[in-house]
Amino acid sequence: MTIDSTAVRWVVLLVRLPSGPSRHRVAVWRELRRIGALSLGQGTWTVPDVPVFADGLARAVELADRAGGEVVTLDASGRTPADSAHLRSLFAAARQEDWAEFLADCGKFEEELAKEIRIAKFTLAELEEEEQSLERLRRWHRDLTARDVFGTADAAEATERLKQCTAACEDYAERVFRALHEAPGQSG
Repeated sequence: MTIDSTAVRWVVLLVRLPSGPSRHRVAVWRELRRIGALSLGQGTWTVPDVPVFADGLARAVELADRAGGEVVTLDASGRTPADSAHLRSLFAAARQEDWAEFLADCGKFEEELAKEIRIAKFTLAELEEEEQSLERLRRWHRDLTARDVFGTADAAEATERLKQCTAACEDYAERVFRALHEAPGQSG
């Protein structure tokens, strides 16, 4: 889902939490990071005002409430077109960083599969581990796609890389099944 950046409304959260214990601050921070909220400064976060962020924002508010903190939620827009463009740019840059990290993990996944093929480690346990890693990449891609509401440049490349990772894993699975069904002394 991409949105028109000229009419973007933002939800701004002003979060104040007790100084201790730190686990409460960490829980709220993790939830806001998990949904892709943009930190604007200490205790100030924002996301575009679109439905994909609503549940995560509600969870963050609930976590803050349980910790004895408070959250003030504001509806906002840029006061000038330059302000709007700046917020959009900051949010898009954060998504770009997310995609760059995803692409790096795709590379690590492909390197791991290449290593297993090189050392001929064709076991069901290894295949299961690699399939779990691929599933983690799929979930991550789905989450990033949902919060990339402006459609950053690396999104299409990430989709293609995920397809390549899937194909590489399918190739590895074929090799594992071939090795497991090969009669002793046979090589193929």
